Amino acid sequence: MLTVLGSRGDPDLATVFLCGLADGEMVECVESVQPPLPREEKWVLIVSTLRGCPVGCPMCDAGPRFAGRLSADEILAQIAMMVARRFPGGSIPVRRLKIQFARMGDPALNPAVLEVLRRLPGLYPDVPVLQPSISTVAPGGAGEFMRRLAEVKTALYGGGRFQMQFSLHTSSEEARRRLVPVGCWSFREMSDWGGEFVRDGDRRIALNFAAVEGFPLEPRRIREVFDPARFMVKLTPVNPTAASAASGLRGVVDPDRPEASRGLVDAFRDQGFETVLSIGEQRENRIGSNCGMLVGEALRNAALAVPPALTAPEEAACSSV
Repeated sequence: MLTVLGSRGDPDLATVFLCGLADGEMVECVESVQPPLPREEKWVLIVSTLRGCPVGCPMCDAGPRFAGRLSADEILAQIAMMVARRFPGGSIPVRRLKIQFARMGDPALNPAVLEVLRRLPGLYPDVPVLQPSISTVAPGGAGEFMRRLAEVKTALYGGGRFQMQFSLHTSSEEARRRLVPVGCWSFREMSDWGGEFVRDGDRRIALNFAAVEGFPLEPRRIREVFDPARFMVKLTPVNPTAASAASGLRGVVDPDRPEASRGLVDAFRDQGFETVLSIGEQRENRIGSNCGMLVGEALRNAALAVPPALTAPEEAACSSV
């Protein structure tokens, strides 16, 4: 079902796997830690949900090439492969296992993600805290997915064990269409859904802003629509992908000068939002661990008949069981 074609990374920080599917398509998945927390405290697995992505955000290398949805078994196979490689004995000696549906593809476009969420607790019952994380642009046709997602979260992942994120990037809905070039929910629709989704004890929904120069970012405007009791703000750099370079996008958040974003952080906090400046390890950029980069590199190299700069392929296929 899933063959590891190669990998790249730092085993003490993050490793990106290039995986081949039975139909010849390729996807990526990642295992990582979140410094300064050790792996025993928190282990993060990031999985793909689509074969590419139809959204085509100008800062993401996963699209606009799109070859269909992954099945639940294909998504679970990514998790099983990374678990087997790191912990071949079967048990997972970590306190918190975070599984992010945030690699290639918007998870709200794939109903199989809901099946995966239902099956995960039975597959990994010994993990003290199993924490799924969904990141989405809230595509316009995802209403049924979002309704069912709320049901699954309430049934299986209450009490703060579920992390939800909307990727906004700008406070202007008109400008957002240039950064997220598909039909999406309005800010009001996201706000109304979030008001029902977040229950007592749940985490606030994160509003992610990979803020871009030239695009409005007005905390007051966000506060007019989103309730700080239900939503928090996460500010991130624009990832250094091939797509963002080709699009000429320059991030507002400078990962080398986080102090320069203090004014923006304070402006959101003044509006009542819990606000996090999220800057990952810069080593991850050198690894090339951002979404779609490894598949894009492999496709370009294949077109040029140049072998990708990866470790030796593994011949054994991995399954989800």
